[in-house]
Amino acid sequence: MRIRIANALLAFLGLLVVASSPARAEPEPLPATTPGPTEQTAPAPEARPELARVSMVTAMGTITLDLDKTNAPVTTANFLRYARERRFDGTIFYRVMRLDWGTPPNGLIQGGTQGRADRNLKPIAHEPTNETGLIHKTGTISMARYAPGTAAGDFSIMLSPQPGLNAQPGAPGQDPQPGFAAFGQVVEGMDVVRAIYDVPLSPTKGEGFLRGQMIDNPVKILSVREIAIPAPDADTPPSSAMEPKSP
Repeated sequence: MRIRIANALLAFLGLLVVASSPARAEPEPLPATTPGPTEQTAPAPEARPELARVSMVTAMGTITLDLDKTNAPVTTANFLRYARERRFDGTIFYRVMRLDWGTPPNGLIQGGTQGRADRNLKPIAHEPTNETGLIHKTGTISMARYAPGTAAGDFSIMLSPQPGLNAQPGAPGQDPQPGFAAFGQVVEGMDVVRAIYDVPLSPTKGEGFLRGQMIDNPVKILSVREIAIPAPDADTPPSSAMEPKSP
């Protein structure tokens, strides 16, 4: 089982920006060592972090996310700039990764600019989970990338905890793994995330391990906008500020 899990997550460590046109030559994903399914113990921030809320309107419904400006400032600022400049408007969710182990649904959905030069801004610095304290759990939004420091305008949303995507900075007997940059959480609309996860996939689109993971009819992202966050209830503990709500 551990080998099977490792192989599935090894494929995901090739998480990359893919173009929708089959005629475009795609760069090969970077090789990666096995991330391992070990849970990372992340230090939970004691104080309530400063959050930015965004509304992502898709053709299948609205996903509301809280982005962590305190603990992932670079990644959050980048995402908000894309939203502010309307660079996500008209992009798509184009990939679903369905893992055949664990409790379903197990995997993620991926969307964004697909590396388009007319959409992308300059890549940003990598903010690893062992520094931010933000780990990959159900509803987490995380940046897609090649090597650390190449993330730009593509992102994934988790359907289930994915500890193998967290940074592993030198576990005993393992090479250090930079992981992926988690930076926020779905607070409403996990039913929409699940609906996108369940759409039909193409048996022919994609190259290599991506074949069979590409959405047959991609789900359009109509708009992404920053919105106001209602004043929190004084009795709400800081640790629950970014927990996703049940649909």
